Amino acid sequence: MQLSRVGELAEEILGEIERAVVGKRESLRLVLSGILAGGHVLMEDFPGLGKTLTARSFAQTLGLDFRRAQFTPDLLPGDITGSFVYDQRAGEFDFRPGPIFAGLLLADEINRTPPKTQAALLEAMQERQVTVEGRTFPLPRPFHVLATANPVEYEGTYPLPEAQLDRFLLRVSFGYPTPEQEWEILAARMGRQQEEQTLRAVVDAETLLGMQAAVEATVVDESVGRYCVALAAATRSHGDVLMGASPRGALGLLLCARAYAVVDGRDYVTPEDVKAVARPVLAHRITVKPELWMSNISATAVVDGLLRTVTAPGAREQHDPRPAAG
Repeated sequence: MQLSRVGELAEEILGEIERAVVGKRESLRLVLSGILAGGHVLMEDFPGLGKTLTARSFAQTLGLDFRRAQFTPDLLPGDITGSFVYDQRAGEFDFRPGPIFAGLLLADEINRTPPKTQAALLEAMQERQVTVEGRTFPLPRPFHVLATANPVEYEGTYPLPEAQLDRFLLRVSFGYPTPEQEWEILAARMGRQQEEQTLRAVVDAETLLGMQAAVEATVVDESVGRYCVALAAATRSHGDVLMGASPRGALGLLLCARAYAVVDGRDYVTPEDVKAVARPVLAHRITVKPELWMSNISATAVVDGLLRTVTAPGAREQHDPRPAAG
């Protein structure tokens, strides 16, 4: 598939989703970039801001098999992965797959369940497989997790472990709509005269795999790649940071910047693409020193400061950045 075609389909996908999710174009673009990069996305914000609606909308427009798991304090790992059940007629144990066996899993309110259950997703998110009682079962392709989380300050929430956070390629916030956007939501609800809104499938699973494969052909200049490395490395030496981003963070910057550029209709990556994805890629991989938790210092503020201080590559000459043939 040509990258130009990927860009056209991405624009069509975003346009269809915006029929349901109003006024969140940039957040939707980041989520789509994470999916095209082959990753998983954590949507963290206050209740009622469209996180669950966004996950459902992406499942519909991408033509993926959709499952939802509501994470609660009493949820067990087997409730996610599935388990073996004894079949009395056959006299043997049969595996009953859990909701994780889907093209797109909505892990709703993932930080309302204890870390033991959260850990049930680790193998699936990294290796695209599930191991139950010593037997390994491959997950369908493509497989993506869109998780929602409430702010940690909310009662009844558990902070996600660093290993779990690191499995998410992006962490995206939506924020409150403007008064005009909020009125558009109300007007759209009155216009359709029903709660549910069904979106059409723009692509299917096979087409999405083709789009993801095409993104691999995006051109990344060495200077841009080194800029990704410099940003990730700078988080580790920052004075306010207890633990910075790992090399997986630098790789995440590169992968997301490629997909972001393709969604923007280009087949090459610029430093501006890296800057656009830096906060959602790096902030959740940074742990601020505990003594600063009551101050205004946050992981996002650290990334914002690094974007101002780490030198970006100079503007490229206006020519085709692809290498010459032969």
